[in-house]
Amino acid sequence: MRNSVSQLQRALDALVEQVDTPAPIVLVDVMQSNIDRMQGFAAQQNLAVRPHVKTHKCVEIGRRQVEAGAVGITAGNVGEAEVFAAAGFDDIFIAYPIWPAGTKGPRIRRLAETTRLRLGVDNFAAIDALADAMGDEAERLQVVIEIDCGARRSGAPPEVAGDLAVTARKRGLIPVGVFTYPGHGSSSRDARERAARDQDVALTTAVRSLSAVGISAEVVSAGSTPTVEFSTSSVITEIRPGEYVFNDLNNTRLDACTEDQIALFVAGTVVSDWIQDQCILDVGTKALGREGSLEIGYGAIPGTTAVLAKLNEYHGFLPLPAGGFRPGIGTVLPVVPNHVCPVVLNFEELIITDSTGTWLERWPIDARGFLN
Repeated sequence: MRNSVSQLQRALDALVEQVDTPAPIVLVDVMQSNIDRMQGFAAQQNLAVRPHVKTHKCVEIGRRQVEAGAVGITAGNVGEAEVFAAAGFDDIFIAYPIWPAGTKGPRIRRLAETTRLRLGVDNFAAIDALADAMGDEAERLQVVIEIDCGARRSGAPPEVAGDLAVTARKRGLIPVGVFTYPGHGSSSRDARERAARDQDVALTTAVRSLSAVGISAEVVSAGSTPTVEFSTSSVITEIRPGEYVFNDLNNTRLDACTEDQIALFVAGTVVSDWIQDQCILDVGTKALGREGSLEIGYGAIPGTTAVLAKLNEYHGFLPLPAGGFRPGIGTVLPVVPNHVCPVVLNFEELIITDSTGTWLERWPIDARGFLN
């Protein structure tokens, strides 16, 4: 972490007496630059941006993304969609194969009454269940067929997309296209472009499958911050990046962002240093989640080679090389997470400042805790 060191530390030094640690600190100027950069990329490629709000779960950040030009938002579940719909967002895609059990059916029906709601589907049973849940309002709900492009997560085989779309149409739902998630592009730097190629092939096959049954793919939606740079095929109509708004260490390792494009870090305080080659920070799994490994660590201290080598629930173990960096008790340090999404889930608010640390706001993480 070289380029972002001065801005992180400058902001942290200015805030140290105003913030209780651990706390997520967002450099709003860096975040806004990330939002604008993605929008500019999409404009050059003639793509719509539909950012995934699961990364930030914050209404104010979603508003900034829409103000920058996003056509709407992507949510991960019904609860997230409800929070943003209540805040005035009226174009929402739940990019997940929802099973409308329990209260979800009526909740989806209410959402479809107030928003242009699109829902992911990848199987015939879910299509029937959604149609049953919508009843005589089925035509209010648009569905997007999820296909697998190699991530081996959810998603039907691409060649089945047309059959699923026909079934949805027969049940009164409105099939509008296809989407996929190239999650296997996060495994290495080289994997990013390969996964994007897999995505292109799968989406093209799925679009042809829809066309063969007389259904036009209005929406051809591609996902993932790591692969978005290569998601430029003419078949794609929209992109759904999420992590780009903050970025993290995983994305720097993949060359999907630079170090100075990381907008969020966790402020932690050194609380113990009895062991000569180690100190303890008040940043554990309750703050950072469990993303990491012995090989890469669990978060990095910018400007140093130090990484958290182990986490307990409330303890972060920071090895200290002999003769090098050694923070004293009470020192507040920035910790850059490996994966930013679990960090946001652990807090109720984001501490918002800029690279100078001259002002401070607190934005609620509005959709925190909405997991279904």
